[in-house]
Amino acid sequence: MTSKTLTRMDLSEAVFREVGLSRNESAQLVEQVLLHMSDALVQGEQVKISSFGTFSVREKSARVGRNPKTGEEAPIPPRRVLTFRLSHLMKDRVATGNKA
Repeated sequence: MTSKTLTRMDLSEAVFREVGLSRNESAQLVEQVLLHMSDALVQGEQVKISSFGTFSVREKSARVGRNPKTGEEAPIPPRRVLTFRLSHLMKDRVATGNKA
């Protein structure tokens, strides 16, 4: 299994090849989509992409944690975390390695 990382540049290059926009327009389109998604998540909305998955923000309450090395207790403040849940179709594709 290779450890290639898909980047914004790769996405904009794919838009350039598949859609036919200029490279600059493709990069702007990818940036606008990512900005719109991140703005929605910051506002606490879910971002659902059909046949891919759902991004959502969860509120985690304060709790007491423990340093695994020393065993010392430390307070963990309340925070918001981003979660992602795969769609069933994507889960099946990842499990089988199917690219179609």
